[in-house]
Amino acid sequence: MNSKIYITKISKFLPNSPVPNDEMEKYLGMLNGRPSLSKRIVLRNNGIKQRYYALGPNGETTHTNVEMAANAVKLLCNDGFSVDDIELLSAGTASPEQLIPSHGVMVHGKTGGRNAEVVSFSGSCCTGMQALKYAWLSLLSGDKNNAVCVASERLSAWMKSGYFTEEINILEQMEKKPMLAFQKEFLRWMLSDGAAAVLLQKEPAKDGLSFEINWIEFCSYAHIRETCMYAGGDKDENGEVIGWAQFPETEWLSRSLFSVKQDIRLLDDNITQLGGQFYVEVIKKRHLDVNEIDWFLPHLSSMFFRDKIKEEFDKCGYHIPDEKWFLNLPTVGNVASVSNFLMLEELLLSGQLKKGQKILLMVPESARFSYGFSLLTVC
Repeated sequence: MNSKIYITKISKFLPNSPVPNDEMEKYLGMLNGRPSLSKRIVLRNNGIKQRYYALGPNGETTHTNVEMAANAVKLLCNDGFSVDDIELLSAGTASPEQLIPSHGVMVHGKTGGRNAEVVSFSGSCCTGMQALKYAWLSLLSGDKNNAVCVASERLSAWMKSGYFTEEINILEQMEKKPMLAFQKEFLRWMLSDGAAAVLLQKEPAKDGLSFEINWIEFCSYAHIRETCMYAGGDKDENGEVIGWAQFPETEWLSRSLFSVKQDIRLLDDNITQLGGQFYVEVIKKRHLDVNEIDWFLPHLSSMFFRDKIKEEFDKCGYHIPDEKWFLNLPTVGNVASVSNFLMLEELLLSGQLKKGQKILLMVPESARFSYGFSLLTVC
């Protein structure tokens, strides 16, 4: 078995020009023909100033999820590495555009190259790092000599006003229950589009910096917590998610079954607390000295959670100073599974990295409270 695997190159594809806050509804559309009441509240708390949409200013699609992923993969290629050299393509997304075939093979079909092993991870924010772990383990085992891991999202497809139209037509109900409206609009002002890919090899890059993958850890708390974020279904009175196939077709639109919804009360009560619990478990398992961490790259859905995470880490006794945090949420938005790769790529281009530095990645996933941590060494 190989003892060391490296990320030797990172690429990104962000569609079109950045969209500032005051132009969001030009792309996503208005609900019932009027500006959103919740937008201002959500944006004030999440700290996002701009984001990217695979949409034109009238809401027309400019790129599919698969196209953005394929573009990111192709941007990894140069004279020394081509799509024909890829032995494993490992893909993750929270927003696949079809149920069958899998997202990964659709990306492979768009990317081209040769026949290769392809795996897909679908779920929510953890899927990018889950795809990375599969690729890393495949190289560690000696099964593959290289792998490309790609994460991509076209979340704007779920945020367009058309997905809410039928429900907004029942306006009296929404006005009587404003929290219902807020919870189903909440994520419209949080999510963004884009893709990023990383190349994994058994030797560091000859030119520039690489990242040795020291370890990747995951944990789910689905056995003790109900679903918080979901799409393709609805919750019953007991908090159980009922899938779309169990509803009559006439209710698919009226109940907005295919919009993304989040129980913000569950989110606030659990996301940082459970993340802190797993943080401590990882530190103890991996004998990690947090004082040796040079950079901390947490995936945040909102800047609102930055102070909450800091407080939780401090309470656990494992403080990470402010100067070690690196975030780009305000400028690229919440791109779910892609976010960690976008932060890593931006940090690399910033010129602040030095060989030997330690980077801790964190991905919290609210869907049913799963978490991922990874430690990288700059080399």
